[in-house]
Amino acid sequence: MTISKKSMKWIPWILILPVILIRGFTTLYPIGATLKNSLFDIKVLSGVNEFVGLSNYVNVFKDPKIISSMSFTVIFVVVSMVFHIILGVALALILNMKFKGRRFLRTIVLIPWAMPAVVIGMAAKWGFNNDYGMINDFIRRFVSDFQFNWLINTGSARAAVIAMDLWKDLPFFAILILSGLQFISGDIYEAAKVDGANGIQSFFRITLPLITRNVITLCIPFTLWRLTTFDLVYAMTSGGPGEDTSLIAYRITMEAFTNLNVGYAATLAVMLFIVMALFSWFNIKVMNKMSD
Repeated sequence: MTISKKSMKWIPWILILPVILIRGFTTLYPIGATLKNSLFDIKVLSGVNEFVGLSNYVNVFKDPKIISSMSFTVIFVVVSMVFHIILGVALALILNMKFKGRRFLRTIVLIPWAMPAVVIGMAAKWGFNNDYGMINDFIRRFVSDFQFNWLINTGSARAAVIAMDLWKDLPFFAILILSGLQFISGDIYEAAKVDGANGIQSFFRITLPLITRNVITLCIPFTLWRLTTFDLVYAMTSGGPGEDTSLIAYRITMEAFTNLNVGYAATLAVMLFIVMALFSWFNIKVMNKMSD
């Protein structure tokens, strides 16, 4: 019995069909269910399940808690990514230098990234405590009467959350930048040195242009991770003071699993998904233009 060429074309599809079905069930179905739920007013505790159309989407922009979460999410993402780029490149340059103990430093610098965000958040909650926290204890060694509640004041609480996010993921960002620096030939710097270029000029005219594409590529996943940050805020501030450090991902979780307002949570999830999709599309466009 011979198998025709036309029949042979279906064999690969038959072989991967189980994977497609599993992937469809675990990915496409939840997305479809979330889109559907976003059009309903679903409150588990009161037993409400009514079709409301786009009312949930309209109510989002009237909810002061959501507006506060959106504003802090934007601040969190922008500030965190700016410092990730600046400090990440600086740390990568330091790790790329030739000095004794360089390999050991490259290893231990990844310890914060390897730690779970919940553990870091709980440690930070104690560290920023006014009475027995490590931060204030250090400051009091120079200013004996220093008193400040870091996680009770809005500005300092937001700054603390951003600082801990940087402390955790900055080393990983720097290591990835370092991998790009490894591909830059030392001969280029030697030639620039012969031409009279100093270290600063070499950085802006050689290093920065050659790692720009690498940095922009890394910004895509790192920004998406910032948009979906939940565990750090949950363990560190629980969204407080008030709702001032409540990131949008944290607010979605609270609406879905604490308030059991499933329809509203689904609406927020859909809006976050759209923002992330648009951001990814924009970055891909930028990357394509840079490669032309």
